[in-house]
Amino acid sequence: MVESEQDVALEDTDRIEGRSALVNNTNAAIALAGAVRSTLGPRGSDKMLVDENGEIIVTNDGVTVLETAKVEHPTANLLIATSSAQDRIARDGTTTSVLLTAELLRNALELSRIGVHPTIIMNGYRIAMEESLTQLEEIAKSASEDDLIAATATTMAGKVDTALSENMTKLALQAARTLENEDGGDDLERIRVKRLQMTDGSGSDSEIIHGLMLKKQRLDFTTETVSDGGKIAIIDGGLENKELELEASIEIRSTGVLSGFQERKTARLAEQIENLTNFGIDLICVRDGIADEAVPLLKNAGITAYRRFEREDLERLSILTGAKMVRNPNRMTDKDVGIYTHFSANKIDDSWHVRIDGKGRAMTALLRGTTPAVREEVSRAFDDALGVAFRLVREPKILPGGGGTQTHLARHLRSFATTQKGREQLAIEGFADALEVIPRVLAENAGLDPIDEILSLSAAQAEHGSWFGLDAMSGEKADMNLMGINDPLFVARQALTGATEAAITVLRIDDVLWANVEPSTPDWSNQIDED
Repeated sequence: MVESEQDVALEDTDRIEGRSALVNNTNAAIALAGAVRSTLGPRGSDKMLVDENGEIIVTNDGVTVLETAKVEHPTANLLIATSSAQDRIARDGTTTSVLLTAELLRNALELSRIGVHPTIIMNGYRIAMEESLTQLEEIAKSASEDDLIAATATTMAGKVDTALSENMTKLALQAARTLENEDGGDDLERIRVKRLQMTDGSGSDSEIIHGLMLKKQRLDFTTETVSDGGKIAIIDGGLENKELELEASIEIRSTGVLSGFQERKTARLAEQIENLTNFGIDLICVRDGIADEAVPLLKNAGITAYRRFEREDLERLSILTGAKMVRNPNRMTDKDVGIYTHFSANKIDDSWHVRIDGKGRAMTALLRGTTPAVREEVSRAFDDALGVAFRLVREPKILPGGGGTQTHLARHLRSFATTQKGREQLAIEGFADALEVIPRVLAENAGLDPIDEILSLSAAQAEHGSWFGLDAMSGEKADMNLMGINDPLFVARQALTGATEAAITVLRIDDVLWANVEPSTPDWSNQIDED
């Protein structure tokens, strides 16, 4: 029997086609969603993650679980990318987006089994998503000050205890208001706020300081440790003589030549430091190293020096003090000089820390905890709270939490589906059913019967309005705004669009090819010899 050209070309490849590809991809998505399903809501469980080195992470954060896990299936990796995008854009709702994607694929698979073509399903999903986004705008409310606090606190529900949640909410809103009118894009809060984990105190003792604090020790311990103001320079490089880039050797035949060589090196450093002195600089921060010969020169000039800075820290320091980063002190101008309002060096738990304050809007979050694991969880909770608070201050619109938003959308879409012609109705109803996975999982994690809770919640909304949701702590159906259980509009909007786009991407795949051999470098020796 003669093999076809296609069979020969794919002899080292496994191939899954048509509906089998959809089944395989859907199963992978459902399996991944199952890994974070139990983390949703205030009653969600924690996950213990252990890496190959035995390092342990205990977390309730869905995106942390997914990004830490080792996943090989391409569809599962697509869901992880969706979760990461949700975290990057909205800073919350990562578990929701994964659960919704998996449920949309599950329902698409059921529709394909009864003969609905994937193209029809995708079209129906797009129609349902657009209608859902319109509904979100209609039921959203403008957030009051209490609503901002409640929505930020809801972000951390189930991740940290109540006392810590209150403190993180206060700190996040404090930092968000400081940056409210600043330019810099959606990642501004990550750029302007330094996270520094401290070993002293508990998580409730965490605080925000309007300055930059780093774990650094000054170059010379005889220089000043406290100053109530002065001038600062930021060197974007090193305060040292440049090394030759080429391998070379210098032959010196007399000691006079050697001493002259060293004197010229010191003279160049002295010239740079003298220029700093002329501008009245008394504090410098250097990104790279500082030569040993420069240490006594800096001391004599009354300049306190710090070295080995991360680029991001220098950028924060530039914003804080107004200093411009310069490569060469000899080329510094008056416009490059910054002003700090306070400087201090203190020893905390056997480590030196430097704090520099200024008039610019850059901050440091001092995140405390009794153990490394606790400090990491406090840091993750603060990141989520700050990200949500920062966006809420800019877009202060809220939706009902407790599955209220998704229940309302499901009820509306079932009525809306009857206005559509063709089999898209089935896809829209499948979209509505997928939305109910959120209240269903909230009920499951609270130890309640999911079917009973969805039915009673739907009935409560029919009687009292769309802002009724499930209070997972008490099991009651109540007005979520009165209960202080609110979700930001931008979180729900991104979760809907991200999950729908991910599901449609998977539905478009009808052929999966798996290579059985490792790729290798071609052997071009024959061609080279022939040439």
